[in-house]
Amino acid sequence: MASYPRWQEWLRRERPRLLVLWGRHDTSFQVAGAEAYRSDVPEAEVYVLDGGHFLLDTRADEVASLVRGFASTGG
Repeated sequence: MASYPRWQEWLRRERPRLLVLWGRHDTSFQVAGAEAYRSDVPEAEVYVLDGGHFLLDTRADEVASLVRGFASTGG
């Protein structure tokens, strides 16, 4: 957590293409954490899925589809 401010500054400065996939029922991180990425990278693609912390265990097809779509748009 100590490095979060540096990470956030890098995101604001570099504005990388960013795909954020978040589990709505994640017990480790709140949904607000996903939305916070938009503050640093307004163009980020943020998806909150009906799952927990390990989305690949429960939403693999949906995650794969979103990753394929993101990767295919290049940039």
